[in-house]
Amino acid sequence: MTGISGRAGREDVEIRRATARDAKRLTKLVRNSRAYEGPYAPLIADYRVGPDYIETHQVFVAVGEGDRLLGFYALVLSPPELDLMFVADAVQGLGIGRRLVEHMIGEARRAGLPGVRIVSHPPAEGFYRSVGAKRIGIVKASPPAVMWDRPELLIPIT
Repeated sequence: MTGISGRAGREDVEIRRATARDAKRLTKLVRNSRAYEGPYAPLIADYRVGPDYIETHQVFVAVGEGDRLLGFYALVLSPPELDLMFVADAVQGLGIGRRLVEHMIGEARRAGLPGVRIVSHPPAEGFYRSVGAKRIGIVKASPPAVMWDRPELLIPIT
């Protein structure tokens, strides 16, 4: 198991590989995210993180005391892309997202990836840029699934 431990706020945090048993919790975290309220809500209304997805991709969870889910990310290795990253609303601003990105960079480095593409939720672009991502373009809207343009970013792996 690849994991890191440390503290965020007053809580111990561990990052570990997700298992199929985490699928329902990850789905709930996505569907309840305040980052996708308003016009963004339809994108995640029926979203599901299934056990098959967890087994196919590099999915890692940040957990706190009592295995409380704090956030997660999914790294697709080919082509290299950060497919999903969510932090629980209650712990945003405590460094969980940064820790997840640092962990993802370590996993990408171990996999020999030169960089990781991110097609960002528009309000999250500033966060990704603050952790080293560079804007490389825009992914145009693709109605009816996605109704808005999204920033395309790249995190170089050094």
